[in-house]
Amino acid sequence: MRILGIDPGTAIVGYSILDFKENKMNLIEYGCIYTHKDLPMEDRLVQIFNELEIIIDKFSPQFMAVEELFFFKNNKTVISVGQARGVILLAGRKNGLKIESYTPLQVKMGITGYGKADKKQVQLMVQRVLKLDEIPKPDDAADAIAVAITHINSLTNSLYSPKAIKSQKSEKAITKTKMTAKEFREMMLK
Repeated sequence: MRILGIDPGTAIVGYSILDFKENKMNLIEYGCIYTHKDLPMEDRLVQIFNELEIIIDKFSPQFMAVEELFFFKNNKTVISVGQARGVILLAGRKNGLKIESYTPLQVKMGITGYGKADKKQVQLMVQRVLKLDEIPKPDDAADAIAVAITHINSLTNSLYSPKAIKSQKSEKAITKTKMTAKEFREMMLK
């Protein structure tokens, strides 16, 4: 299966393409869509939509995994990023992709096994899980890779599925709040 991971934004949209076959993840491509701050918002949204359609057409993913918005202190920012996220979802649906959204907590849990992991820990696990020589740059692209990995984990491991994480919150099903990198690797290799 092929997954398009997305870290939404208006100035920068991170994207990644991951293949998952025979229990192995393979990073095909990653990068960012950049829009200029001086463009009117509607032109920036058109640019995001058009460039995303080119990526979808080029790589033919079956799934789109998109990070959900988190709380912003600036209401103007959350509105513009929400508009960009809407355009991203439209591009995915228009192209027949199966779409799933993940909160930042779900991404952290899906990558590190720890919901309070910081950005550097998430990026380090992206590097380790994919056996990369270095952490992918820029951060937006690395975040998009993390979202795609989380989607793969949610499909292949019920512990990190969106439903399981929601039930863990309410049922306190997991008593251990932090997983070591070794434990996570062993879990991923099972």
